[in-house]
Amino acid sequence: MKKAWLKNYPKNIPEEVDVDAYRSIVEVINTSCQTFGSKTAFSNFGKKMSFNELDKLSTSFAAYLQKGLGLKKGDRIAIQMPNLLQYPIVLFGALKAGLIVVNTNPLYTPREMKHQFTDSGVKAIVILANFADKLEEIIDETSIQHVIVTQIGDRIGLIKGTLMNLAVKHLKKMVPKFRINGAVPFNRALLQGKLFSFNAPKIEANDIAFLQYTGGTTGVAKGASLTHRNIVSNMIQISTWLGPVSSGAGEIVITALPLYHIFSLTVNCMIFVKQGGHNVLITNPRDLPAFIKTLSKYNFNILTGVNTLFNSLMNNNNFCNLDFTHLRATVGGGMAVQSSVAEKWHEVTGVPLVEGYGLTESSPVLTCNRIEGGVRLGSIGMPLPSTDVKIMDDDGRELPQGEEGELCARGPQVMQGYWQRPDDTKKVFWKDEWLRTGDVAVMGEDGFFKIVDRKKDMILVSGFNVYPNEIEDVICSHPGVDECAAIGVPDDRSGEAVKVFVVRKNQALSAKAIKDYCRENLTGYKNPKFVEFKKELPKSNVGKILRRHLREAKPSQEA
Repeated sequence: MKKAWLKNYPKNIPEEVDVDAYRSIVEVINTSCQTFGSKTAFSNFGKKMSFNELDKLSTSFAAYLQKGLGLKKGDRIAIQMPNLLQYPIVLFGALKAGLIVVNTNPLYTPREMKHQFTDSGVKAIVILANFADKLEEIIDETSIQHVIVTQIGDRIGLIKGTLMNLAVKHLKKMVPKFRINGAVPFNRALLQGKLFSFNAPKIEANDIAFLQYTGGTTGVAKGASLTHRNIVSNMIQISTWLGPVSSGAGEIVITALPLYHIFSLTVNCMIFVKQGGHNVLITNPRDLPAFIKTLSKYNFNILTGVNTLFNSLMNNNNFCNLDFTHLRATVGGGMAVQSSVAEKWHEVTGVPLVEGYGLTESSPVLTCNRIEGGVRLGSIGMPLPSTDVKIMDDDGRELPQGEEGELCARGPQVMQGYWQRPDDTKKVFWKDEWLRTGDVAVMGEDGFFKIVDRKKDMILVSGFNVYPNEIEDVICSHPGVDECAAIGVPDDRSGEAVKVFVVRKNQALSAKAIKDYCRENLTGYKNPKFVEFKKELPKSNVGKILRRHLREAKPSQEA
């Protein structure tokens, strides 16, 4: 099938690249810090951090983890914070120390945190103070031994940072009270780390760098084991693909998507550190006025995001009046880019909105539209260099061009497997080689691939995976619920929204009570927007709930 798409493959992009040019992510970091030195690597709230500063601070933090806490290569550390300058310091410090990073959504509920921390066997965590009260609830039920707490303003200067921390805590009341014995302030950890000598461990290509959690089809969050080679491979593949429009050193990329998300982690943080770019970290992109004000201060070159973010920006006149003369590429991922949004984006900015496709399990990018001309709206493009893609039937046979089947892929960016889950790992691979994406796709005559439908029942809300089984498990734990089923329904704002169908034990149970219960147990984007009560749910002859029938039925008693 590869030959079929080669006719439209970019002439200036090689089919294969040297994905083994670096042994590890740490080698990439060290090379970039030596090469780009005084150039800006990251900025946040107007505070800049150079590559030299990133190198020194991350090494100090690595030394603290190693000598101060006694953590060893292969130990797991969780990072739970939004986009702040602390994030790359902790991230690269942990990787330098040979630790495995467990990226954690700051908005997780205690229940979700507990599962991820116990499943991964996390020994240490760096957490924003705003969320530490949740950690306090469950920490005794986990293997966490060390807690480092940071505040929003910790790295933006003594005066400005102190004032911001005071305002966040006392004026905005955004930091609930918590008490965690032995918790260490982040800045103190850095100061202590400076006193230690750092002994760099030997890191191999196949050592695990990240446990990136994803729900898969079961609803049980699983850690995709992404090795240093997986991430480095995707860095090289994507930077090669961006080559025609990306100048490298000094380039300004706007990082609005959270770094704990695999898309932002690789496409923004990792790639532009490799290339000597300047990541402008946006802590709260939902605050559009503040976000757009930040954009107005930079001659930004690259912008990444999800469909909902682009749509929100274009509905703001202040954004539409920005200067886009320096913008060279806009890349959308995480969820399908709607054609109407892509067309309007091109009209407003003069730059195409290029859609890519990938999975947590593939570090993440597998395919992308051509960056320089030839964009196909509604298409996910073509495979990246050194990546093979096939359309296969349920028996693992390759289907001819034009026929719909499951999109399967292989390449050096594909994960090692799910952390300590060999059975789940086996299910997601054909013959231990081809990753089954769970998405139904087709390849057109022009060689561009298009997602037709999802084989999984996964719901995609603003670029985040929501898995029906998890929603159903939570709702069914309510004493007034007999049965429940969750599906995704179209939503103008988030792409899809969660809708649940509930069979009640207690007829007095209201939709509001269901939603309130979900808010206590689920992250915001997983909460149902619609609740419909039914007398019974459609089932197969073996008792399996038929979500497809629910998707096709007309709504009633909806709230």
